Amino acid sequence: MIPDYKLRIEAEYEEIEETLAALPHKDLSQLSALELAGVAALLHNFYNGIENILKQLFKAKNISLPSGSAWHKELLLCTVEKRLLSESLMIEIRSFMAFRHFFIHAYAMKLSPNRIAPLMQVIKEVFQKFKTEIDQAL
Repeated sequence: MIPDYKLRIEAEYEEIEETLAALPHKDLSQLSALELAGVAALLHNFYNGIENILKQLFKAKNISLPSGSAWHKELLLCTVEKRLLSESLMIEIRSFMAFRHFFIHAYAMKLSPNRIAPLMQVIKEVFQKFKTEIDQAL
């Protein structure tokens, strides 16, 4: 029987893959402000999925989840400390965390294709690396 945490992680993988499939394949500068806000929401969802998977992995390994105002940052740092993710991947993922923070606290009209494009260029590669490292950590 497959443990519950593995099923939850697989479900999150599927949600992330659907999110990636929904990303546009055209130049972001051609998008309306509303479309750009939609892309930003998808990037936000991507990072939330990453965090959800990390929380499941922490629970499976009986690692205490960080708390406090900086718990998002601490969660990523702890993945390296506990050898669950490589430092290089954690740094790549941290850029999505920073965007998520910006997205939550900014007005949609402040979104810029220049801020989103670098994330769009690496998102699929980052996800593949993430899956590989998480699967090894399981």
